[in-house]
Amino acid sequence: MSKRKNWGESELLVAFALYCRIPFGLFHRRNPEIIRYAELIGRTPSALAMKLCNIASLDPVFIESGRKGLEGASQADQQMWDNMQQDWEGFALRSQAALDNLGVTEIEPEQSSTTSDFSAEDAVVRRKQRIGQNLFRQAVLSAYDYRCCISGLAVPELLVASHIVPWSQDVKNRLNPRNGLALSALHDKAFDLGYLTLDENYRVVISPLLGNSEDSFLQESLWRYDGCQIRLPSKFSPQPNFLEFHRNNVLRT
Repeated sequence: MSKRKNWGESELLVAFALYCRIPFGLFHRRNPEIIRYAELIGRTPSALAMKLCNIASLDPVFIESGRKGLEGASQADQQMWDNMQQDWEGFALRSQAALDNLGVTEIEPEQSSTTSDFSAEDAVVRRKQRIGQNLFRQAVLSAYDYRCCISGLAVPELLVASHIVPWSQDVKNRLNPRNGLALSALHDKAFDLGYLTLDENYRVVISPLLGNSEDSFLQESLWRYDGCQIRLPSKFSPQPNFLEFHRNNVLRT
């Protein structure tokens, strides 16, 4: 019997990129996306699905849930996980380069602009930003199964990967999906402006400045969720210190 080939760095980068973008419940060999990428990297769908489950065993969310799963994560898996956690921007660029080598372009196209005279350096910077933003959005939304964690809205076009600690205030964690929540466009705006936050038990807290008025839309869209626990993610759970920062520095009181 021939020995199974070890996973190379480029294969692991693709697998970890898929871990970030595919909801946990779809880590199986019949998933068309897993079938597609398994063929591209020369692995079987079963092998790639198993690798995703191995990666999941490194995720604190999986560990804390008490779920039983594969525990065959290798030393290379652990190192890739640690590197990813420490440098999300670097991981985004390296994983996209691995996808580029397979002929796969996953970043969303740049919006058209009336200004077309960007320098080559500007173009490189803008592409890097789009790669990182795309990874963050996919990782956050897939963690919540592409549903708003407050309302349950499941229309991807109306969902936002919302930063807990604002983009401008923590450069290191701009692309960290544990600094993100999947929110509807309305709840994202309210969260961003400090009209709602989450307490230490992941329950919604509405800012008292809104006032519990008789406004029916306000009652239905915001106040009805006050005190309700959000839908918790299957991976990349919100980091408690990020939520504490939001409560102390963003919430309007």
